[in-house]
Amino acid sequence: MTLTDFFPIRTDKVLTHGGKFHSDDVFGAALLRIVQPDVSIHRVFAVPEDFDGLAFDIGHGAFDHHQPDARVRENGEKYAAFGLLWEVLGAQLLGEEDAASFDAHFIQPLDRSDNTGEPHPLADAVDAFNPTWDSGDDRDEAFFRAVDFAQGILEREFARIRARQRADELVRADLAASDGVVVVLSQYAPWTHVLIQSEALFAVYPSIRGGYNAQVIPISAEDRTARMDFPAEWAGKVDAELKQISGISDLRFCHVGRFLIASETLEGAVAACRQTIAQAK
Repeated sequence: MTLTDFFPIRTDKVLTHGGKFHSDDVFGAALLRIVQPDVSIHRVFAVPEDFDGLAFDIGHGAFDHHQPDARVRENGEKYAAFGLLWEVLGAQLLGEEDAASFDAHFIQPLDRSDNTGEPHPLADAVDAFNPTWDSGDDRDEAFFRAVDFAQGILEREFARIRARQRADELVRADLAASDGVVVVLSQYAPWTHVLIQSEALFAVYPSIRGGYNAQVIPISAEDRTARMDFPAEWAGKVDAELKQISGISDLRFCHVGRFLIASETLEGAVAACRQTIAQAK
């Protein structure tokens, strides 16, 4: 995959602005390097009139945002260079749904910071790479150190999202094989993103401590209230006392918050969920 797969212009030489750098040109450069590691990015103070390649954050072109008619998202959030580049590249990297989510939660706050000066911790961290006024350090060298920093952040963010996408695939398969109420995962994987969109009440999965855990499923991504808590009389109980109260010989722990139980066996974890449902009727 190269940049020429996405941009109908030359991408063998890419331009951005010189001088002081900000989060949008730094993260924009990092994004381009992720797509094409050997991309040649040059910092200039003006785009040559005969330049026919990719310029961003400079030149009032498609990937600049300093012109009076700069583009604005449908939600009213103004684009900066990072967001404009992501609009082209994001879906190819993460898929449309996750690209839109990443724009909303990661990129738009950085674009807003660049456009308005609103404080943002990542923007502040990038700004700290700029040489001080009297240091004599090379600004271009400092820029590419900042790009290395930003690239590492983006690569870890993308890896985390792709891992969740792999988990979603596994959890969807296990949900399809379940009764839709108690979902037993064939192996542990982050399950919230999928099951929160289902009608399921409990997720059961192998515990890293051995045995199995069962966990309540929240109402929604915004409301973390459990759809159904484990019984109040189980709260905070462990081992023999919990086994006696519940009548389930495999149970060994119920969190005081009633959102998690631990069992020695899969059968015990599922039985705890079924008994909870029966008691709630």
